[in-house]
Amino acid sequence: MILPRILGPAIVLLTALTIGAEQAPKGQVDPQAKYEPRSSPGAGQQFLQKFVGDWDVVKTFHPRSGEPVRMTGQCRQAMIHDGRFLQCEFTFDHAGTKTTGLGIIGYEVDSGRFTSVWTDSRSTRMSLRQSQDKFNGEEIVLYGRSLNDGARTPARTRTVTRVEDDGRKLVHRQYLIAAEGKERLMMELLMTKKAKAAEK
Repeated sequence: MILPRILGPAIVLLTALTIGAEQAPKGQVDPQAKYEPRSSPGAGQQFLQKFVGDWDVVKTFHPRSGEPVRMTGQCRQAMIHDGRFLQCEFTFDHAGTKTTGLGIIGYEVDSGRFTSVWTDSRSTRMSLRQSQDKFNGEEIVLYGRSLNDGARTPARTRTVTRVEDDGRKLVHRQYLIAAEGKERLMMELLMTKKAKAAEK
């Protein structure tokens, strides 16, 4: 019969692959490490661990003129990739319009700097920010600028994030930096940690 002739070699090959996989030596060296060395979490990740949890958020946007615009939202933050990065998921509802945002921030142990990326449902642009100085152990300071080469004066920003009230509050302020270096508060997030539900 033709079927056994076809299936026979396939079964032998599958069996050999299965046995080989089971007999692979434990603790095998990561071949990728030679070109891309592994790095373990450091002081920055320990600081980001304080951000983990569910939060109530009050967002205030400060326009150049006129009254500030406030909206409320929710945020869930969790460490991912074996504690190496913090993932932040935001949801805001203002005047019946819902917007969502997703951010990821990491800390590079070798340089002592943070890097963040932000996306949201309001735009197709991605926002990238990075520290200029090494982490001081108390706050995260990130700088960003437009990557649009066609912009006449690329927007520059500075954001500062602090932990307050023994870890129960996060204060995030974003400043717009003018060409002459003067800063203007553009946006503020006040985040209050939600109390954990009582166990039944």
